[in-house]
Amino acid sequence: MIVVSADSIQGKVVTRTLGLCRGNTIRARHLGKDILAGLRYLVGGEVSEYTKLLGESREQALDRMVDEARSLGANAVIGVRFETSMVMQGAAELLAYGTAVVVRGE
Repeated sequence: MIVVSADSIQGKVVTRTLGLCRGNTIRARHLGKDILAGLRYLVGGEVSEYTKLLGESREQALDRMVDEARSLGANAVIGVRFETSMVMQGAAELLAYGTAVVVRGE
């Protein structure tokens, strides 16, 4: 599966547009990680606990988007974007979305 943020793929031609595909996940912070992050906030530096949490969330949302694209019959997703929103205090949704397409070589 080819996944790109661009609206086209160099060397490929879109033969069919299948529509929107998306994947999301909702994650909540962990109290133990919040304590470590709070300490890191005091001394400065990267908050690696949250970096890891967001990285895992992005991968899960992308995997779910790709699964949906496959179920539509796509072999590529173009125009991929990410959105995030707070669902409740301490929990956020991460959404990956794009256009499921069928491409072939030029």
